[in-house]
Amino acid sequence: MKILVCGGAGYIGSHVVRALVERQYDVVVVDNFSTGHGGAVPENVTVIEGDIRDQILLKRVFEEHTIGCVMHFCANSLVGESMEQPIKYYHNNVYGTLCLLETMVEYNIKKFVFSSSAAVYGEPKILPITEETEKNPTNTYGETKLTVEKMLKWMDVAYGLKSMVFRYFNAAGAHSTGEIGEDHDPETHLIPLILQTALGLREKISIFGEDYNTPDGSCVRDYIHVLDIASAHILGMEKLMSGGDSNIYNLGDGKGFSVKEVIEKTKELTGREFKVAMAERRPGDPATLIASSEKAKQELSWSPEHSDLDNIIKTAWKWHLNHPQGYEV
Repeated sequence: MKILVCGGAGYIGSHVVRALVERQYDVVVVDNFSTGHGGAVPENVTVIEGDIRDQILLKRVFEEHTIGCVMHFCANSLVGESMEQPIKYYHNNVYGTLCLLETMVEYNIKKFVFSSSAAVYGEPKILPITEETEKNPTNTYGETKLTVEKMLKWMDVAYGLKSMVFRYFNAAGAHSTGEIGEDHDPETHLIPLILQTALGLREKISIFGEDYNTPDGSCVRDYIHVLDIASAHILGMEKLMSGGDSNIYNLGDGKGFSVKEVIEKTKELTGREFKVAMAERRPGDPATLIASSEKAKQELSWSPEHSDLDNIIKTAWKWHLNHPQGYEV
């Protein structure tokens, strides 16, 4: 049996692929390379360039490879863009996933691991966020993820297609070897933006608002190391493969760090000084977002062992030092 990783050349997908290979799984990657990078995938992995909306291609993949489980990491994920181009997000994130699920049903493949998002919760009134927290997305991206989650519920009822769903906020860090890491265009995530500033690739890093109801006035966010995300997805897959039922899990560190804390910790660990500028609040930015991962810890025996802030920044810094221009250099 092989594991099909859709979006396996992207940031999170490539770390999952690497973790699967390290655990001796036979992996096939499908990626359209709209945001993924060929250099992120190990050389011994079968890579098929294509889009999950291409059902002819998917049928060929399922006919040529005996797939035991499908893992999905190929969503468009820029919140701002999703508000400007909702059709793009529904077409890829929802219709694309539907094409994939439809083809899985046709080929009797009934194990599915889905990378969702804590964006399905919107701006919760009570923290930390649990899996039972009300779902009320405030952007198109979160809405498309929630739509897929609802689809998966009925796919299980009708076809017995079992799924594991993982919701998380801020994936961060890089592989400990520094060989693969975060390379987005445009880059929107805080830690790589700070590190690019430390490298002199950006003039400054901006803090959007310092009058929030938090200890230092800047937004507090939950950061989780990409390797811990990968391990959770694999634990979920293994539970499905051993007969487990469909389920949904949050992934987070349960603590959270402010923007100012992350910036100061980055200065400390890199030994670099750089310009920090204050800017106006961004519309829709909640003061604090922290997720509880107790369910994943208890039911999957998952532990976020890589997710202390020092390790997140150190591994990301190693990647950025080795690849200041990303995978292009």
